[in-house]
This record gives sequence, C-alpha cells and structure tokens, in this order.
Amino acid sequence: MTAPVLIGEDRPAARPTGFDTGCSAPAAPQVLRERGQREVFCGLTGIIWLHRKIQDAFFLVVGSRTCAHLLQSAAGVMIFAEPRFATAIIEERDLAGMADCQDELDRIARQLLDRRPDIRTLFLVGSCPSEVIKLDLGKAAQRLDAAFGGRTRVLNYSGSGIETTFTEGEDACLAALVPEMPAAPADAPPALLLVGALPDIVEDQFLRLFAELGVPIAGSLPARSVASLPPIGPNTRFLLAQPFLGETARALADRGVQRLDALFPFGAEGTTDWLRAAAEAFGIDPAHFDQVVAPGRERAKRAIAHRREQLAGKRISFLPDSQLEIPLARFLSNELDMIPVEVGTPYLHRDLTAREVALLPAGTRISEGQHLDRQLDRVRADRPDLTVCGLGLANPLEAEGLSTKWAIELVFSPIHGFEQAGDLADLFARPLRRRDLLKV
Repeated sequence: MTAPVLIGEDRPAARPTGFDTGCSAPAAPQVLRERGQREVFCGLTGIIWLHRKIQDAFFLVVGSRTCAHLLQSAAGVMIFAEPRFATAIIEERDLAGMADCQDELDRIARQLLDRRPDIRTLFLVGSCPSEVIKLDLGKAAQRLDAAFGGRTRVLNYSGSGIETTFTEGEDACLAALVPEMPAAPADAPPALLLVGALPDIVEDQFLRLFAELGVPIAGSLPARSVASLPPIGPNTRFLLAQPFLGETARALADRGVQRLDALFPFGAEGTTDWLRAAAEAFGIDPAHFDQVVAPGRERAKRAIAHRREQLAGKRISFLPDSQLEIPLARFLSNELDMIPVEVGTPYLHRDLTAREVALLPAGTRISEGQHLDRQLDRVRADRPDLTVCGLGLANPLEAEGLSTKWAIELVFSPIHGFEQAGDLADLFARPLRRRDLLKV
C-alpha cells in the first residue's frame, strides 16, 4: 500500500433489515421488486459529510486509486488542504502477495497518527477492493486499537458499493459507533437521542425546539466528537432523522433503546409529526406543544406555498438512489400537491417507513431495488414532468426531453425541519423553472 492520498452486479434477494415485520396496513400498496443493473454511488461517499460532522475523527479508506479519486473529486479538496480522510491504496505488490497487507496497513496507520496526533478516532473504511481480497479490517482495527493504548480509538465499517447504496455508508458508520456509546445507569431518567447526521445548523434548530418543549435530550448520534458520545440505556428513546439507518436502529434496539415511530422531518407536516412523537413520549402538554411549534410550522407552510402553484399537479418519478425517496414523495404529494408516478428506493425499510407509505396517494407505483433498463423504460413511457435520479442518468434523460433532479443534491443540502422546508420545495421547483426559461 502507498501512503495515504489526501483527498452493478445483479442484486440478490433483498437482505433483511432487522425491521421488516412483514405486517402492513390492509390497503398497503403492492411493491415491485427489481433485481438487475444498478446505477448508484458507493458508501464511501458518506465520508464527505461524516468527516465534517465528527470533528475528532479521521476516515482511512483501504482501497484503490479509484476510491481516492472518488473522494477527492466529490469533496473538491484542494491540493494544499489537509482533510480528515485519505486512501491507503492497495497496490499490485499487495495483490501479488509480495507485501503483507496487515503489516502495510499498520505502517500507514502509525505514519498517519504520527503526522496527525490530534486524531482521536480512526475509522478503517472497507471498500470493494479490500473486501474482494478478504482483508479483515475488523481484526486490524482491534489490533491497532490495542496498540495505541487508548490514545486513539480505532474502529471500522464497510463503505463498499458491491451490495450497498451510498447512504448506507453513514448507516454502517453509526452502527459501528453504537457499541462505543457508554451505558446509562439503570435509574437514569428518560431522555431523547437524535439519530442521523444533520448539518450543525439544522441540529441546533431541533435542539432548541426540544429545549423549548421541555424534552430532555441525551445527545446526538453522531456526536460532534466521538469522545462525547451520549450514554444510552432502556430509558433512552430515539428519533431517526434519516430513513436509511436500519442497521443503526437495530444496533440501538439491541442496546435496549426504544425507537419513536414518526414521519421523517421533511416539510411542515413531517417535522410537526416528528416533534410530536417526542413530545407525546415525554408527556409534554399538547397546548404547550402547539404554542412552541406553531410559529415554525406556519413559517414552513408559507415558504412551501410559494412553490405550490408551480409544482401542484406536476407528475414526478423517483429512481432508486438514496432511500430518501419515500418520505420525499410523501412531502411533495401531501404539501405541494404533486403526483408521484413511481417511487423507487434501493431498500424499503418497511417498519421505518410504514407511516410514510400509508400517506402516498392510491395508485402510486413503489419499486424496491433496481433494474435500470426496465425503470428507464417506465420513465420513458410515463413521461413525468420531473424525474429524480443519479448524476449518470440525468444528462441522457435531459437529452430525451425529460426534466431531471439530481438525487444526490437532496443528501448534501440542508432539507430537514421547518426552516428548510421552503428550500426543499425549491429544489424540486428549480429544474422546472429552468426548463420553462429555456423553452424557445
């Protein structure tokens, strides 16, 4: 391996999420299960927002030069920057067995930590190449963690794109952090844990609202420092801010933490329901809840209303990409009067999204997984006003006269909560506005 460079296969049957109960409302729509060609980023992409969120961590990807180029280009890192992620590149001599991969990895980790003594947590991130050659990063993390004697915690997770979509990188990272969270005393008072990486400004907005409501907060996962992970136990309740955190939810449940079922905090309705779930769990007076939440909810409704005229009645299709598709389709349908034609998602976490699915209009086609050619054929037949898809599909569809929205922009943009509801609506209005301006 060189020193750090700063910076589809056919899918088998759907893997269990740990939350698919097999139960659903009587009128639950049929789900079209797709298995075939895929077009998604890999889980390494999650490092781009995770390294900004977890401020004492460093992400060392064990992979190829392609992994390094992906991270470097996705993050837009300048040559003189010193980010908190890098790639330990697997070279031909490693693959040929001329060098011991474990010894090389140890050498690089020591070199990195000697250069960056401020690093308090080192994530060894698996990739497609390291998984193909069966490099055991779990044992490497245990060995290095013991060697550094508590000075730096060494953890690992997989960001491989062989079987995952890109938001699952965050899910795997947070699931790896759950065992590191201290145990709360058995008699600890009930408290709320916020789960899911949010921009700091959005997280702070939610924390202020919960403080005004009087909901006791345990903390957030991820915390801004691994050293300050909040304690959890049977009296802890958690709210998911993202619908793609199935493994994290299961890991928390294994620690005895209870999930609060709620819509995801997109738009005025989703955010209100998300906040209400916590308020009800902690016995907050409904009148006090309405008093605290009403100003933000009304601001969100007014901001959304500015885009309703442009979006109402417009037909929209989602190709599977980020796992945000179901709650976003609910938001667009219920609050902006758009018509979801097809809502495709890489995985359908039925327990986590059951309430979202129930609010989709009758007749909405829901697909799980991806068979790219078939889905593109359906888009061409449906001719929706807007198609939400990956970067690689947007330009070809635009060339065919179909307006598109980059799905990844919905992951990188602040879209949660009341204050961002208008911006979220505008992300969908913008491509249609551009199309109208370009009409001859």
